[in-house]
Amino acid sequence: MSNGSPWIVGIDLGTTHTVLSYCNNSKHQDETAVHTFAVPQLTGPGTIERNDILPSFILIPDPSEVADEAIVVPWKTEGRMVIGEFARERGAEIPHRLISSAKSWLCHPMVDRNAAILPWQGNQPAMKRSPVEASAAILQHLVRTWNHVRTGQELSSDMGSNRLEDQEIFLTVPASFDALARDLTVKAAAMAGLHRVTLLEEPQAALYAWISDAQENWRKYLKPQDLILVCDIGGGTTDFSLIRVGEEQGNLTLERIAVGNHLMVGGDNMDMTLAYALQGKLAGRNIRLDAMQMRALIQACRKGKERLLSDDAGDTYRISILGKGKGLIAQSISTELTADEVNRILLDGFFPLCELTAAVQTSKTVGLQEIGISYEADPAITHHLAAFLRRHSHGSPLVPTAVLFNGGVMKSPVLRNRLLELLQSWNGGSPLKELPASDFDRSVARGATYYGLSRKVGGIRIRSGLNKTYYIGIAASMPAVPGVPTPVKALCVAGFGMEEGTVQPIPDRSFALLLGERTSFELMASSIRKEDVPGEMVESWDEDIEPVATMETELEGETGQRIPVGLETRATEIGTLELWCISRMDDRKWKLEFNVREPSKSPCSASIQ
Repeated sequence: MSNGSPWIVGIDLGTTHTVLSYCNNSKHQDETAVHTFAVPQLTGPGTIERNDILPSFILIPDPSEVADEAIVVPWKTEGRMVIGEFARERGAEIPHRLISSAKSWLCHPMVDRNAAILPWQGNQPAMKRSPVEASAAILQHLVRTWNHVRTGQELSSDMGSNRLEDQEIFLTVPASFDALARDLTVKAAAMAGLHRVTLLEEPQAALYAWISDAQENWRKYLKPQDLILVCDIGGGTTDFSLIRVGEEQGNLTLERIAVGNHLMVGGDNMDMTLAYALQGKLAGRNIRLDAMQMRALIQACRKGKERLLSDDAGDTYRISILGKGKGLIAQSISTELTADEVNRILLDGFFPLCELTAAVQTSKTVGLQEIGISYEADPAITHHLAAFLRRHSHGSPLVPTAVLFNGGVMKSPVLRNRLLELLQSWNGGSPLKELPASDFDRSVARGATYYGLSRKVGGIRIRSGLNKTYYIGIAASMPAVPGVPTPVKALCVAGFGMEEGTVQPIPDRSFALLLGERTSFELMASSIRKEDVPGEMVESWDEDIEPVATMETELEGETGQRIPVGLETRATEIGTLELWCISRMDDRKWKLEFNVREPSKSPCSASIQ
């Protein structure tokens, strides 16, 4: 790590909330406590406060909707863009001006993620932003407010610049993000001025946060062969990961063995469900809500849910929304949300007890459907959890012995206990260890910071080595023979067990790379040939080596030109295999990226660096 980086920074760019944590880049362990940055933001008209959590909402209002003086801030902004708490609260009233869930659009396969499409229902093309631009704007807010706060201190020191752009950044992404979504996340960071970025899976970051809190005592909670489920349920999404505890030379090891799909179900769905339930109660009083009142009711249900599910919850939460009066003071509409209603609706609808064989319900096929965020047809998170465990069982039961909860929804002891009850029933009633999380909202950012620190000082690392040997197809150099296709050899580029986060040069070999024309690259793999090493060329393999993905692309360069290149492979921390083609003639290099964890999902991408 560079001596010019005074801070190690972890950022959780969340669907509904964004958090930044940091620690001193010091060689002295007692100087490396992890802190959370209190982000300056507008919380009301003309009101600036600093909060640990930055809501991931962007508001671009018209002056008739929000006055100029209401959005004045002492740091630089883009036009009338507002980000954070005030954007979320005021945006609920003018949703056509509000960008939310940009992260979910960033991984949407049916839209152009670089196109200005957000707000999705907005009718003002000039104020729209792409999912990449929206993500960059949130990160840019962190950059500008961090630097604004630091102007009261020194923006440079003996260790180097204190500007956020100059720090080593560990940015988290869902474990299930495809290769393109990860590339776009890095692009968004670069647009915000953050170029020293390492991506890290969110569930792993949550576990690193737990290890950081437990310190050396973490080994007392676990034993070899324990299977840890990281269950992350936030405002908009749900993610599962499995981490196996092993032992080597008397020391415990951690290895990530499975990740789930990126599930579009979370706290937002729950808020809407509670609002529909209250809407039904109001209808019984002959009260009909318009669209704006319904949005206000959803916001109120979010606050009520959080209050009623907290440790110090009462029995009821009073809700009032504005009525339809024409006078200066419109009559308000009042109702109550009870703890019993919240528990019943959420437990029955989102966390029902079920068998491990439970199937995920799918909606009836409709010929035409609106394009939007791909919400799950089945809101029962327990059904998705059962499917996740079955999918990775490989013919034998795979049930966790320990669980780490993360995400705002998991603050609720009622919901945590339901999941513990369910997992224990799947495990034959055997007790399940709950790894105590200290902070469900900030853990991912804190864990990312701890991960960055552990890379420097040599702390525990979660391993996630390749479970196959990987090869790239290489055309043989031989005279053309009519009617006989050019033979393809398999060049080993990544050996079995290659650790994620490591780089492997292909030694003493050069190859001719075709530029400027459409061409293909075939990635192959073998779970049998575990002894092949990078650089080894296989000419005949029968069924030992199988195709994984074929990338068709055009690499930038003079049309039809072939240049000599060397090869270098990197297994990334977020499940991709990068094959770098490095020119032997100049400083150009081309990256071919394959998703080796879930190759069926947006498997590959290519770029010039």
